[in-house]
Amino acid sequence: MKPVIAPSILSADFAHLAKDIEMINRSDADWVHADVMDGVFVPNISFGFPVLKYVVELTQKPLDVHLMIVNPEKFIPEVKALGAHTMNVHFEACTHLHRVIEQIREAGMEPAVTINPATPVALLTDIIRDVYMVLVMSVNPGFGGQKFIKHSITKIQQLRQLIDSTGSKALIEVDGGVNLQTAPRLIAAGADVLVAGSAIFGHENPEQIIRDLKGI
Repeated sequence: MKPVIAPSILSADFAHLAKDIEMINRSDADWVHADVMDGVFVPNISFGFPVLKYVVELTQKPLDVHLMIVNPEKFIPEVKALGAHTMNVHFEACTHLHRVIEQIREAGMEPAVTINPATPVALLTDIIRDVYMVLVMSVNPGFGGQKFIKHSITKIQQLRQLIDSTGSKALIEVDGGVNLQTAPRLIAAGADVLVAGSAIFGHENPEQIIRDLKGI
């Protein structure tokens, strides 16, 4: 089964965002990944809902919204209004994670949870059967173009074991340092969805890179 490829528009050229979205539409990409940062939960600010409303108007791909923010549950109505396919919240940002997951599902979206590099996979044991997807951050969140954390391979393997042993149907998504060198190892470890930013938008032929990632 070929991996789901989700280009991260965090690395897009915002002076020519429409052009980059059109490229994604033409490409073999499956989703559009959007990282919303608040400068509190992560040390950076990216973009908010006015930009995402513009993206939704242009894209033909399902929207994968990743909220790197405190109190993400406050914005379930706004993400729902976008028509997002997936709403992804951080384990570390949710005091009552099960409640948030249920609220996302009740809003008609697929609920996903993200874990930071220092968060053990074992902490997901009691929620793994309730989520559509788990996103493993393979860099520390906040900035694009960071170096891949090698231990992420082990975490993906552990997560695959947890999913299989519990009968969960959750997908495994990976974000951070994903490129043509790391992608084969990630897929071999059990990843289903690859988020790539710099590797795609920093290349002279981004459609070809997407095609190559899809073909791994």
